[in-house]
Amino acid sequence: MTEFIPPGTRFLQLEQPLPMKRGGALRGARIAYETWGTRSAAGDNSILILTGLSPDAHAASSEDDPSPGWWEAMVGPGKPIDTDRWHVVCVNTLGSCKGSTGPASPSPEDGQPYRLRFPDMSIEDVADAAVRVVDALGIERLACVIGNSMGGMAALAFLLRHPGRARSHINVSGAAQALPFSIAIRSLQREAIRLDPDWNGGHYDDAHYPESGMRMARKLGVITYRSALEWDGRFGRVRLDSDRRDDEDPFGLEFEVESYLEAHARRFVRNFDPNCYLYLSRCMDWFDIGESLGGDTLAGLAAIRIERALAIGVHTDILFPLQQQEEIADGLRAGGCDARFLPLPSPQGHDAFLVDFERFGPAVRGFLDAL
Repeated sequence: MTEFIPPGTRFLQLEQPLPMKRGGALRGARIAYETWGTRSAAGDNSILILTGLSPDAHAASSEDDPSPGWWEAMVGPGKPIDTDRWHVVCVNTLGSCKGSTGPASPSPEDGQPYRLRFPDMSIEDVADAAVRVVDALGIERLACVIGNSMGGMAALAFLLRHPGRARSHINVSGAAQALPFSIAIRSLQREAIRLDPDWNGGHYDDAHYPESGMRMARKLGVITYRSALEWDGRFGRVRLDSDRRDDEDPFGLEFEVESYLEAHARRFVRNFDPNCYLYLSRCMDWFDIGESLGGDTLAGLAAIRIERALAIGVHTDILFPLQQQEEIADGLRAGGCDARFLPLPSPQGHDAFLVDFERFGPAVRGFLDAL
């Protein structure tokens, strides 16, 4: 089993067991994170970033790791999340294979990978692991919690379960609960992995890896991360040149869009652990901020106590559709928060926050400048 850890990653080794929402506890767990900028004398300038399913803690380049991060255009000196002003912490999600303890990590019981022995994991566990990092860094109150996609879910759980630990929140293409369409897509992704014979009930290795299942899962994901508008504008019905087609396969790749999906999937499959993918995917399906209140999502959001919030989404997002970010702003406002909803006209779907910096950059910068 392989973990994929950036060279600049730091680790918090948890001395106390981490209780899991659905039962059990993780003992000897570690949480991976990176930091940028310097804490102010008053200790009031720290920002926590919580990520989507697949990113690591390396959101931006640093002295320890000068390679570009997954949010390089957003985090750094003079950038929208300006590290000349802010002390920024990005935590790798619990359950991942990018440094934090997950199904690919060795169990302290026998040193073998947890695989499916890893306890059932919830978004709330991700939030509780992140607060351990905040505590270890001596941060009493964050200036802002920023959550992207699944990280938007984790940020809401963080704010609800740990009141008073943050002044403000930016929710980027996140949600307060999983919708049926998103659950259906993720269910198909998990099925593709589990039906691959090489998955073998979670007992695979580098020589027998469920590559076909992971490829299909990733392709399904990428289709929903972007929009039909972008697919049409970017690829149209352009066919592959004859030298890029396999004429011996009557159902082989024929269109540019098929080739793009195949290349994207192949770059991903050997860089993410399948069991980790299954666990993280399912914890999103389970999430509902109003679960403890009879499924009342707005009541769950209204129970969060922060001063200011910004919920950003895009019109073309089909995975975390725009009404979910509007719901977040409405719910937080009902709890007394100065919350604003910002719909953006990006054509790039759910992944817009990773690529459309001309729109997302000014929105994030404007909110943080006003803190």
